Amino acid sequence: MITPHHRDLVTELLRKELKVRYKRLALGYLWSILSPLLYAGLYYVVFGRILQIRSENYPLFLIAGLFPWQWMTNTINVAPTTFISNSALIKKTLFPRYLIPFVVAIQDGLHFLVSLPVVILFVVMFGGVVSWEWVYGLPLLMAVQFCMAYSLNLMIATFTVFFRDIERFLQIGMTFLFYMTPILYSETMIPAEYQHLIIYHPMAPLMINWRSMFMQGTFNFQYLLASAVWSLVFFLFAKLVYRKLSWRFAEVL
Repeated sequence: MITPHHRDLVTELLRKELKVRYKRLALGYLWSILSPLLYAGLYYVVFGRILQIRSENYPLFLIAGLFPWQWMTNTINVAPTTFISNSALIKKTLFPRYLIPFVVAIQDGLHFLVSLPVVILFVVMFGGVVSWEWVYGLPLLMAVQFCMAYSLNLMIATFTVFFRDIERFLQIGMTFLFYMTPILYSETMIPAEYQHLIIYHPMAPLMINWRSMFMQGTFNFQYLLASAVWSLVFFLFAKLVYRKLSWRFAEVL
């Protein structure tokens, strides 16, 4: 639990993470915007023009899925080094180690937040829907995604302290997960007999809801509930793993 006593520490850790991430990048946080835009352009050419995937308003379709996906993958992909890269701090200072993954998730969440104006620009340019449901829909989706991203980072970071090969498997797993998630294609393209399995995919309901919010101005409450349940499961498991193994961090690192 984050207490008022830890707020200053969280702030300092956040400053440190931002400084390290963008130390030698001239464009700084603008890469948070440029990266999904460049990928969207590539996927539009390959899947929209060459393979001719049939989807209404494909440019916005891609943007609406890739920006939230980048937030999730950024937090997960750095998980193997979350504790390892802070080994000196962990060995020398006594503080709740789970604050480090928490700060990583906050950092990527803030980057997503500052990229929202770009997404909104695409919504306006390509005929998406801005509705009153955004007022509560966007905060709900952000809260669920933050919990999921933080939990996965904490869980993977904890395991990686003891099993360094996880980083290699994670790279393959995230690529596999990306193509198994309806981001480049619509969930309606999934055969009808498999549609009911969408809620059993940890990422799919969340990404579908983000796209629905930006394109139709609404979201699916059943999918939101499924995402919330997945987030809770990941959180409880990550908490259990962390409690069992964190006492050995200083010894192993």
